[in-house]
Amino acid sequence: MVLLMAAIAYFILSRTLISHHGRDSMLALAVGRDFKGKISVLIYAAAIPLAFVKAWFGCALYVLVAIMWLIPDRRIEKALR
Repeated sequence: MVLLMAAIAYFILSRTLISHHGRDSMLALAVGRDFKGKISVLIYAAAIPLAFVKAWFGCALYVLVAIMWLIPDRRIEKALR
């Protein structure tokens, strides 16, 4: 539940910053569609009830999100060039 709330807070923060700076700002271009942020919320939300069915499956989904965020994301570097 804590990881889900952190993912939701990240999503809200990024959307708030984009709305503050404008949809055509460099930040909005760097963030793009924010696939990682959206899919993280969905995976965490799915992992909570699945953990009650099979605990190892819930843990595997948490590890999947961690690995997904460890893969470097070059969106900001591409937007700055």
